[in-house]
Amino acid sequence: MLSGQQVAQRFVGAARLATVLAIVVVGGGFAVGTAAAEPDGAVRSERWTALHDGPPQYADVHIDWDVPIRMSDGVVLKANVYRPVDAAGAVEQRPLPTIVNLTPYTKLLTNLVDSALAVPGLQPLALDLVRRVNLSGTPISGFEDLLQAIDGGALQTVLGIDRNLIRSGYTLVVADVRGTGFSQGTWNTLGAREQLDTREVIEWAAAQPWSTGKIGMSGGSYAGITQLRAAENAPPALKAIFPVEPGSDLMRDVVAPGGGIGTTFLPLWLSNVNQTKLIPDVQSMLNGTFDWRWLSDRMADPSTNYDLLLQALLTPSLNDIPPSLAAALDHESDFRQGILGHPERITVPTFVYGGWHDIFANSATKVYNAIPLPANKKQLVVGDTYHANPGAGMGGPGAPPRLEVLQRVWFDKWLKDIDHGIDGFGPVTVWEQGGGWITLGQFPQAGTEHRRVYLSAAPSGTAESVHDGSLSATKPDEHRTLTVAPGLTTWCSRDTTQGAAGIPAILDMCAKDSRIAERNGLTFTSPPVTERTVISGPMNVHLNTVHDATDGYWAVTVNDVAPDGTSTVLSTGQLTASMRAVDESKSARSANGDYTAPYNPITLDSLLPVVPGEPVALDIAVIPVQAALQPGHRLRVDVFAGNSPKALAFRPLLNNTALKPQSLRLDPAQPSFVNLPTSRPLG
Repeated sequence: MLSGQQVAQRFVGAARLATVLAIVVVGGGFAVGTAAAEPDGAVRSERWTALHDGPPQYADVHIDWDVPIRMSDGVVLKANVYRPVDAAGAVEQRPLPTIVNLTPYTKLLTNLVDSALAVPGLQPLALDLVRRVNLSGTPISGFEDLLQAIDGGALQTVLGIDRNLIRSGYTLVVADVRGTGFSQGTWNTLGAREQLDTREVIEWAAAQPWSTGKIGMSGGSYAGITQLRAAENAPPALKAIFPVEPGSDLMRDVVAPGGGIGTTFLPLWLSNVNQTKLIPDVQSMLNGTFDWRWLSDRMADPSTNYDLLLQALLTPSLNDIPPSLAAALDHESDFRQGILGHPERITVPTFVYGGWHDIFANSATKVYNAIPLPANKKQLVVGDTYHANPGAGMGGPGAPPRLEVLQRVWFDKWLKDIDHGIDGFGPVTVWEQGGGWITLGQFPQAGTEHRRVYLSAAPSGTAESVHDGSLSATKPDEHRTLTVAPGLTTWCSRDTTQGAAGIPAILDMCAKDSRIAERNGLTFTSPPVTERTVISGPMNVHLNTVHDATDGYWAVTVNDVAPDGTSTVLSTGQLTASMRAVDESKSARSANGDYTAPYNPITLDSLLPVVPGEPVALDIAVIPVQAALQPGHRLRVDVFAGNSPKALAFRPLLNNTALKPQSLRLDPAQPSFVNLPTSRPLG
């Protein structure tokens, strides 16, 4: 660790070079845009890290347990309030800026992790063990990738409890969402009542004597989504948010990607929330203060949303759809509106962290671009991560600072008016797949252009698949029909890993190589590139298809193929054929007129018929990506008839597919292609 004097000396030395507009650490390092009088990225990272990890302003943390917060409808939420304690053991009485975190995963578990980290010497020991793990070159190197989240700040930012932040002069409020943890009520999953609760908790915290009235919000996943919703036309007290892995369009992210019900993450998530919300407050049972209203509410709603998931999986036909499932497939219903964010309404400074393979990867860059704030009031970091390992790869040489370090300087800026130079960071910092950390002024990267790359039946000689085809800058010169059937090889895939929040990432042969999955797919591979080729932005795969049944479910991936044959998924997309309708007003097209981001309504009233034997054109949105194909590497598009177990067509539509083969037509007059955003032509 650098001493304060050493940090200061390096800061002054770097400031003398402030006329330099940008620096790039060669070799796939961290490319950082700089501002006047700001140090370069490496020095700035060291300075911020020293600030966060250095001697704290306060000696300890005091916790007020299960503080009741009464909502306007009478329901009581329970919150833990964390306040700094001085060297004499006195709780700070002066008003401090306050951070609010609302979680459905029970603050009891949050506190258990925090208590473990607070054990003297345990956290440094854990970090040392994580840093010593080296599984490179082994079949389970993905396990090391998951562990790196601990070193990247995931625990402090996702859970929302960073004791160093509190001891630097902040108060933290962690509250259970209504109907979860120890809070009363029934779980109103991201609904209007829950959103009103968030505003009321913010207003309550701002009015407390220990608060300056300036509120920030922290937390990851669901707590990140809650932040985005609170920041839409934010209450006056809310001054900044730091959401980690938030989603915005949850229907497309996890509920029904491409119109198929999410069958990996959704059951795991619902099980987690519904089981933990039944854990009682044992201490209150022992001291005679047990909340009987809590018990009554849990008995009234023991398994929120399970019925909806089962209906989607078991309803036999469209004629039998129950009202609650019909509401889920109605864009104007309360359910759909509750899970649909409006980042274009965000009014407070926002720092977003996402992962290219996160379950909410589709939202990260879109949220950033939609926020109507200048670059100094919004920041984006996207790592090469899943939902289970946010922050992995951060904090090391050539990487951006750890998540909790960035959170500290962000809140200091907007809640304390202390500027550590955060304006000189980013505004878009991403892990470029196939490269390393880079900083961009915008996303997609300037200088890229969408171009058609055509799917051809001509063999590439590079893949073992149902059919080994090619990608080409020119249209195919022959008619071919390629047939593919649903199979099980996609169980061993990065799509499955992504859908399961990253837990299967431990198996490199599935998460880091698609060659097993490709054995039951159609593959289309380009010639090797001769120059470094950047891919930046959203993509659309246009397929001309024919079905043996009255519906179908298609999945596509876009892959980087190394010279040794390893096929690594960069991004993914899927679509139910009958859900192919596109809302033009919410879609985007490139200058060549092709879709870059088609928007499918995913509603019952937008269903389009699929007639067996007749051609059906599909536009499949692929999650935005930043990647670089190095010389000698190839691009590959994989096409599958299904995406099990990540997602399945809704049962009434699955019946229509009867899991029959699906066919892809390659026709010079009506070609299939990928609309690819690249820095140079491909092929």
